Amino acid sequence: MMDDKTPFFTMTPDRVIDAVESRGWLSDYRILALNSYENRVYQVGIDQQEPVIAKFYRPGRWSDAQIQEEHDFCFELVEQDVSVVAPLKDESGKSLFEFEGFRFALFPRRGGRAPELDDPEHLYQLGLALGQIHSVGAAKPFQVRPTLDVQSYGWNSRELLLKAHIPASLREAYATISESLLERVDEVFKAYSDVSQIRVHGDCHSGNVLWRDDRPHFVDFDDARMAPAVQDIWMLLTGDRVQQEMQLGEVIAGYEEFAEFNPRELNLVEPLRVLRMMNHAAWIANRWEDPAFPKAFPWFNTERYWGEHLLDLKEQYSNLDEPVLKLL
Repeated sequence: MMDDKTPFFTMTPDRVIDAVESRGWLSDYRILALNSYENRVYQVGIDQQEPVIAKFYRPGRWSDAQIQEEHDFCFELVEQDVSVVAPLKDESGKSLFEFEGFRFALFPRRGGRAPELDDPEHLYQLGLALGQIHSVGAAKPFQVRPTLDVQSYGWNSRELLLKAHIPASLREAYATISESLLERVDEVFKAYSDVSQIRVHGDCHSGNVLWRDDRPHFVDFDDARMAPAVQDIWMLLTGDRVQQEMQLGEVIAGYEEFAEFNPRELNLVEPLRVLRMMNHAAWIANRWEDPAFPKAFPWFNTERYWGEHLLDLKEQYSNLDEPVLKLL
C-alpha cells in the first residue's frame, strides 16, 4: 500500500524505466531526475531516439478525470497552433497511463531558456501566445478542474498554517494580519465578481516558459484551472510600478491580437498576489512530511522565515491601497 506521507519513496530508477518501457519504448538506461517537487519528473533515454520526459503524478492530488482535462486542454491548444509541450499519445489516443499504482504521462523533450522579461519583444510574444491560449480557454469551461478562489487559496491555506507550522511567538500576529488581508481580498473579488473565469495555465511564471526559435513555448499545465485571465499575466510583471506598466503594455498589445483584455481585471492583481503568497506557504506545509520538501525548503520551519513572511503580508496589505496598474 502506498504511503500518503512519502508517496514517491518506491520511485526507483528501475521502476521509472519499467514504466516507460511498459508503453512500448526501449530505454537506453540513461535517466536524469528533473526539478519537480509536487510530482516526479525524469528524462529517460530511449534507444536510438530522442529522450522522453516521464511525469509521475502525486497520488491523491488530482483525479484521473482532472488530469485528462489538463491533457485535453493542451491538445486543444496544439490544434490551434499554440506552442505548448503536450503529452504524447499512444496508438489508441491515450495520454494518461498507470504502472504499479502510479499514474504518469510522457512528453517530448524540449529545450529552451527563460524569456527575458525586460525585453519588449519577448513580452509582446508572450502576450501573443497568452492571447491564443485564452482565446481557446474561453471557448468552454473546465468541468472537473477547480476554480481559483479566495476560500481554497486563502482561507483554507490560513487554516492549515495556523494548525502547525507557524512559530507560537508569531501565530497571533499571523492570525491577525492574514484575517485582515483575506477580508480585503474577499471584498475585491466580490466587487469584481462579473469578471469572466476562463481556462488558464494557472502558474504562468517564467520558469514554465521555454524561449526557443524567437517564441515562447509553455510547459507544465499541472495547475490549470478556471480563473481570471490576468492570473496568467501578472506573474510576468517585475520591477517598480513604472516598469510593470511598461511591461503590461507590451504584453497586452500582443494579447489583444487574439483576445480582448478587460482592464477591470487589473484590480485583481494585488489580491491574486496575496492568494499566491499564502497558498505557496500552505503548499510547502501540506507536503512537509514528504522528505523532498525539508531538503528543498530547509528554511521553512524557521522563525526568521515566518518573520519575513509576516512583513511581506503587511506590505501586501499596504499594496491593496495603492492605485491599480494602468494600461499605457
